[in-house]
Amino acid sequence: MNNYRMGGYLLFAIGLINLRYQWGEPGIVQRSAAIFIPGALILLATFIAPLKLVLMRKEVQYLLAFAGLAIVAYAVTN
Repeated sequence: MNNYRMGGYLLFAIGLINLRYQWGEPGIVQRSAAIFIPGALILLATFIAPLKLVLMRKEVQYLLAFAGLAIVAYAVTN
């Protein structure tokens, strides 16, 4: 669970930092929201008991790891 929480916080923080440093550019709110909303959802899911069972499945771990890396790559190239 701790890895999910750190990953969710990472995405949330990167999204907010992206929003702050690119403020004033057109479409920045949507681009930053595409980064910090998934992070917030992952972070919240780690505190909900039924979702913890889903998060512990191997296929979900692989899927979220790939999605997280893709979102971080998007944030860096954005």
